[in-house]
Amino acid sequence: MSIIKKLSNLFSSPPKTNAYGVTVKCSRCDELIQTRINLQNDLSVDFESGGKPTYYCRKVLMGEGYCFQRVEIELIFDANKHLVNREISGGQFIDDNE
Repeated sequence: MSIIKKLSNLFSSPPKTNAYGVTVKCSRCDELIQTRINLQNDLSVDFESGGKPTYYCRKVLMGEGYCFQRVEIELIFDANKHLVNREISGGQFIDDNE
């Protein structure tokens, strides 16, 4: 059975990443909150931008501690699902290199 599995892995394409990770820091308690945006299911098409359609995602995040501050993020992706713009209220974005 393992030989068949190895052959199928050899001829199959590598898995494509369908998620965009976001890390934010709450402005009230400084808690780091992580979430994932599923690029196949969480995006809404925005036809009002003119030209090519863009994708839009809005999420409200809340930490697991004692702070109940809501952090709202809005992400805009281009037609190829690459991040174009991001906005946040109630916190700040944390980049991977920080």
